[in-house]
Amino acid sequence: MSRILPLIAAQAPPRLIGEPLAGFARELRTTLAHQPNAKLVVFPELHLFGDGTPDQQRADALQASAEPLDGPRVDGLRAIAAELGIWLVPGSVCERGEDGQLFNTQLVLSPGGDIAGAYRKIFPWRPFEPYDPGHEFVTVDLEGYGRAGLNICYDAWFPEVTRQLAWMGAEVIINVVKTTTPDREQELVLARANAITNQVFMVSVNCAGPTGQGRSIIVDPEGGVVTQAPSAEPAVLTAQLDLSAVEHVRNHGTAGLNRMWSQFRPGEPAIELPVYQGRIDPESWNPVLRSSRSIA
Repeated sequence: MSRILPLIAAQAPPRLIGEPLAGFARELRTTLAHQPNAKLVVFPELHLFGDGTPDQQRADALQASAEPLDGPRVDGLRAIAAELGIWLVPGSVCERGEDGQLFNTQLVLSPGGDIAGAYRKIFPWRPFEPYDPGHEFVTVDLEGYGRAGLNICYDAWFPEVTRQLAWMGAEVIINVVKTTTPDREQELVLARANAITNQVFMVSVNCAGPTGQGRSIIVDPEGGVVTQAPSAEPAVLTAQLDLSAVEHVRNHGTAGLNRMWSQFRPGEPAIELPVYQGRIDPESWNPVLRSSRSIA
């Protein structure tokens, strides 16, 4: 069954910390003009938290801007998603944790204005970022379309993150990014590699210049580039992602050949993974079965 998700990836420069959300709402409406029927709109990491201050002052500004997820900033974002009737990833936000932590938290807001998912970045970019690490992988069911896995910037450098999300049934990984450094070139390779090795869509949305390196990219489950921004200039990428392609590739193989999720034969022993103090168990190595569900 076809499950086509109309998507917008907005490669935009960050907005200033503390700027009223009315400006973001106007930006979002302008972005939607590129594809009025879009159901999911994704902005870069920390899109609402830009400034031009030196590192220590920036860390202090981020600390000062943090709010819990039931605070006024997220309430305002929820209202915007509900008004426009879309799945909205407004990038990530500075979240004040229950014990005072500073988390870099990616949000997915539903068309009804609910928090459908909140993911705290597990791998902050150390030693450069001030955030406390999260400890939970998060997927979100986009009703009527499929399952998305949440992923922030440097997480993509750790293959365990995308593998875990795929094993949890994610068909598309939403990787919000704020890369201002020359390693965007390597991140483009990682986006394709993570898509290939897990047979998932990858949506990697970076911020635009002059702050960021841009070059946002959307990759299909076989590693093919669906669309890509060629430079750091502001850009709006649109795509129609047929999430049923994930099941097709896993059943028939990448390039019609490779079926990594169907590697094991009945009765084969588990593969021990000492580095994780864990194992790959053939009895449970099947994300297709884990993600099987009725799509309304």
